This record gives sequence, structure tokens and C-alpha cells, in this order.
Amino acid sequence: MTIFEAYNKTKKKLEAAGIEDFVFEAKQIIKHITGFTAPQILSNYNKNLTEFQETNLVAITRQREIRYPLQYIFGEWDFYGRPFFVGPGVLVPRADTETVVEECIDFLKKSQGKNVLDLCAGSGAIGITLAKEVADSRVTMVEKFPEAARYAERNIKRNNSENAAVLEDDVLAPTAEYAKYDLIVSNPPYIPANEMSEISPETRFEPETALLAEDGGMQFYKAIIENYTDYLTIGGMICFEVGKGESEAVAKLLKNKGFSDIKIKKDLGGIERAVSATKIK
Repeated sequence: MTIFEAYNKTKKKLEAAGIEDFVFEAKQIIKHITGFTAPQILSNYNKNLTEFQETNLVAITRQREIRYPLQYIFGEWDFYGRPFFVGPGVLVPRADTETVVEECIDFLKKSQGKNVLDLCAGSGAIGITLAKEVADSRVTMVEKFPEAARYAERNIKRNNSENAAVLEDDVLAPTAEYAKYDLIVSNPPYIPANEMSEISPETRFEPETALLAEDGGMQFYKAIIENYTDYLTIGGMICFEVGKGESEAVAKLLKNKGFSDIKIKKDLGGIERAVSATKIK
């Protein structure tokens, strides 16, 4: 089977399985099994796959047909141009989250203080990206679950992020010693229980603890605002990723706590994804 034939066959199988972005995924799978870049694939499209490559292709395609996440199959995924190890037990980094990261980078580059607290850090995609993009920052990433914390530790090493560290603690019931931070950022669980049945087939393979939030999705926002506001410096910013339709409710929580300059930013899909605010007293 040639690379061109393999690509077309894979594309058709993914489309039949109901995968929305089947063209993109087929390309990623061919790149993964061949080790070729996109230009190399174009110049070698008549080259035959090896027996090992064909076997690998069949295995990956079958996993995707049952909607097992492509990111888990590969064992890593790029976020903001950097590679991150991912797998069962940790949330897959998503492009939507880059809206939150960009808001934080803009703030840090203008701020005198660079101490960052990343709550519900998971794989460390947000915290490590901030550590790399703002070289003089100091990032503490808080994660409750050991499986996810291990991924964050591995990703610190993978990306040579010496100014980032992992702290294991429960955001809902913190027991660790915290300092003062100029930025607090979080992509917490925010899917309400009544919406869990509507999540994508791939998301069902991700840890429910990274997805489900009580109190109509507001559980973690309320806890973070209540438990961590005192650790934010005056003039510091708090920034959340929020689910579809949650931005106004989170903005109201921040306003009621005395935050000002509340901003809501949309992701590339037009969904209000980032809510940020400034502590003034």
C-alpha cells in the first residue's frame, strides 16, 4: 500500500466513524507512522509503507474508530507550538485554551510581578507555556491527582521549564502553603452533570474528575475565588477558562468578590472562553 493509498483509506474510515476533522486526522496519522513531514509526504506519496507501518496504521485506525483520543494514541500533542506528553488520567490540551494563555501572556509582559499560580494544572500545558513565553516568570502548578501531576513533571523536563514546578494539593480544600501571586490562572472542571451525556465520544475517555463540576458547573470557580483571592497581589489578575454559556456567571462571581476590569474573550470558534479580572483591594 502506498502512502497516498493509505491516506485515502484512512480518511474514508475516519469519516465513516463520524470523526468531524477526518482530513486533518488522516494527515496526522500518516505523518506519525511514516515519520515524514507534510512536504516529505507529498514528495513520497507513491512510496510503499513497510509491513510495520501498515500494522501500525491498522491499529491506530481501529482505536480511532471506537473514538479513543488520537492524542492518547500518539502519547503526546502540541499546544502553543510545544510538545506535551498526554495519556489516560490527564485532560488533552485543546486549542481553545490558547485564548486563556494569550490573555495571561499579555498581562505578564506588562506586569512588574511575574509570580504565577496555575490551578488544576493537569498536563501543565498552561503553566509551562507561560513559563516558556515569559522567561522571567515563576510558575507554580497545582494538581490534585498523582497521575496528572506526573505528566506535568514529565512535561516540565520535556520543555526545559526550569522556572515551573508542580505542587500536589486539592484546589477545593487547599492545605499547602501559598505565597503571593501576580497571576492566578485556571482551566478547572466546568461541565455540569446534566451536560455530561452530551460530551464528545473522545471526551468520555478523559478523566471525569477533570471535566465534571457540581453546582451547575460553578463549583471550582466559586472555590478558587473564595480560597485564593487573598493570595493574589493588588493589581494582580485572575483568569479562567470557562465552558459555553458560563462566562457571565463567572464574571458575576468575580464582580461580587470586588474584582474590577472584568474581561471576556472569545476563542477561535466564537465561544466566550476566557474570563479575566483585576484585584483592586
